[in-house]
Amino acid sequence: MSDGSIDQKGSAPVDVWSIPLDKLDVTNPDLWTTNSHWPYFERLRKEAPIHYCAESEFGPYWSVTKYDDIMSVDTNHGVFSSEAHLGGITVADQDADFILPMFIAMDPPKHDAQRKAVSSIVSPSNLAKLESTIRERVNTIFDSLPIGETFDWVDKVSIELTTQMLATLFDFPWEDRRKLTFWSDTATAPEGSALAPTKEHRQQVLLECLAYFTGLWNQRVNAEPTNDLISMMAHNEATRYMEPMEYLGNLVLLIVGGNDTTRNSITGGLLALNEHPDQYQKLRDNPALIDSMIPEIIRWQTPLAHMRRTALQDYELGGQQIKKGDKVVMWYVSGNRDETAIENPNQFIIDRARPRQHLSFGFGVHRCVGNRLAELQLKIVWQEILKRWPKIEVMGEPERVPSAFVKGYVSLPVRIPA
Repeated sequence: MSDGSIDQKGSAPVDVWSIPLDKLDVTNPDLWTTNSHWPYFERLRKEAPIHYCAESEFGPYWSVTKYDDIMSVDTNHGVFSSEAHLGGITVADQDADFILPMFIAMDPPKHDAQRKAVSSIVSPSNLAKLESTIRERVNTIFDSLPIGETFDWVDKVSIELTTQMLATLFDFPWEDRRKLTFWSDTATAPEGSALAPTKEHRQQVLLECLAYFTGLWNQRVNAEPTNDLISMMAHNEATRYMEPMEYLGNLVLLIVGGNDTTRNSITGGLLALNEHPDQYQKLRDNPALIDSMIPEIIRWQTPLAHMRRTALQDYELGGQQIKKGDKVVMWYVSGNRDETAIENPNQFIIDRARPRQHLSFGFGVHRCVGNRLAELQLKIVWQEILKRWPKIEVMGEPERVPSAFVKGYVSLPVRIPA
């Protein structure tokens, strides 16, 4: 891993280790589009594991960059709040005039009741039922891929599969399923980007999402309960009487959670195997390694780079004095590369001894509710790839999402050799 990186404005390479420590700002989107954030976090872990950045696009914030410290913040919801009205779960505060309560941006006990309302959709028995559907979908998508010519893996495979899955979980009109992708991307796009040129534009798009889903809610609240997410919320006491913005908040959570994370791990896994041909060969030689490879892909990719909390009281963390109201950002992407917690963390190793030792799903009460479904989709993707093709070649650099939150891909050119 090089010590060089683009500078904080994204121009010439600079020596990260020479920047004054108090000037390090890891939220700069240029670091993420160029994949050059790694040495910044390496330095923070070594020199300032609990680091205060006084000036950023998102205001002042604390960075928590080591595995054990992240765990201690993530499991202490008595001190570190996820509450939407305090700013929510990303380094970017929720818009004060457009607050979206959602169960990931709530504290117990309300969080627990709302989470429980939808969690049965990812119960072991339901996952067993979904497995054949996922496999059928994967094979249909793979049947349609061009052989011997370059195409965009993100669009043709990663987005298509996860969007089909979301449409199934919501029992959403099939022909409109790409709306789910559009709403997910708009919800997480940085302000000023093509998808969210202004705050008002984003709000308008999300209100259109709410209007569409309100129609589906009204159909299902008056019908017999069925096994889809909208019906589950409409018929559960904890969620049945949600205000419209709370319904929208939970929809955004379920859409982004069910879409971005799996989508970017499907792409990130293929990229990682191309960057580590020895591991790709190891996988071809022993397809049983898929089971340990999937959590390693999720660690390696870390599809959500951070989660944010707000301090409810003054608190000392790692020798630093955090004040009530301070923004505290847990950098999962850094914790997943912490040498003191994970052996050889900068190596992609598909047969790790403890592959599930990672932070990508979070910890404590907010641990990702759909983690097993994400793993199942990735597992089936790789089982079916190995049955068909010895190699899928990456043909160029990926285009990365310009965000310090969603660590993902806009496109990845690949080719399946004839």
